Amino acid sequence: MADVPALEDLGDVSGRRVLVRTDFNVPMSGPDGARTITDDFRIRAALPTIQWLVEHGAVVTCASHLGRPKGQANPRYSMAPVRQRLAELVPGVALMENLRFDPGEEANDPAFVARLVEGMDLYVNDAFGAAHRAHASIVGPPATLPSAAGRLLHREVEVLGGMRERPRRPFVAVLGGAKVSDKLGVIEALRGRVDALVIGGGMCFTFLAAKGHGVGDSICERDQVETCRRLMQDGPPIHLPEDLVGTDGSGEVRTFGARLPDGARGLDIGPGTAAAFSDVIMDAGCVFWNGPMGMFEDPRFAAGTRAVAEAMGATKAFTVVGGGDSAAALAQFGLASDVDHVSTGGGASLEYLELGDLPGLKALREAPRVR
Repeated sequence: MADVPALEDLGDVSGRRVLVRTDFNVPMSGPDGARTITDDFRIRAALPTIQWLVEHGAVVTCASHLGRPKGQANPRYSMAPVRQRLAELVPGVALMENLRFDPGEEANDPAFVARLVEGMDLYVNDAFGAAHRAHASIVGPPATLPSAAGRLLHREVEVLGGMRERPRRPFVAVLGGAKVSDKLGVIEALRGRVDALVIGGGMCFTFLAAKGHGVGDSICERDQVETCRRLMQDGPPIHLPEDLVGTDGSGEVRTFGARLPDGARGLDIGPGTAAAFSDVIMDAGCVFWNGPMGMFEDPRFAAGTRAVAEAMGATKAFTVVGGGDSAAALAQFGLASDVDHVSTGGGASLEYLELGDLPGLKALREAPRVR
């Protein structure tokens, strides 16, 4: 994939009005009208781009989505708390109201794009977490404005592109989460690139069912069993749980083998599996992790995800965590600083590894150049 343009490719930005698409979709708490930010990581992650532009004399306006207001103004998703925090970090930078208050954002409406770019001279995309969406603010401005990738977006492409094309060996992908169907495309893509797949979380039960194991009342996509059976027949080895932690028919927490009895529900990998998965990670040259090993939000079922997180922090391999719940788990366990790269986009990182490109990146490459 050709390199996307960088900030330096915008030329002299002094006095230029720059629209910066950021990902300020931060977690919030509290009642409507008095909501507060619980983690400002995504705001701080955009600061290198914003500060570079400000220091070089640009007039910066940021734009972001927040939550899912479904095309209607909703005080619950107001950017006001984000605007206040941004003003504290970089005074003088403007922030538009929530892009998704207008249905034109997700519909990629040309009229909405025209309103976004009105009065703007340049465009910068620093929202990797939204770069896989062909939304108005992602693909619209580069059609008319000279454009570039921000520092954060550029780093994501650099890291994930290197992992996709030139990984250190052995290259291991650790996948969790609820559904095989959500990650089937990336599993298919990674099979030709990785040396091993490690699969936990709810999705492991469809694979276990494909091996003929009973899965009790656990999450299982019966329509994907044949697909999982095919995936296990050739290609790199797929490591599956050998023991599980969950509840029995009476709701008591128990440790099971890989075969669950009727009424049992698997909610975490077991201690033997956690140790085995950790060994695979420790022996790797490069590891990509996306998806928890179980219901880590519940302390009773957090041990497997914690073990994987600790192995990611301890291994000498180059480690990348693909955003989403895996990044939340790292933060919960205080291990975020122990991995090499935490992606700001869960879905975007998976799609980039699968396809090698994203709509937002393609739009930047095709944007007009500064003359």
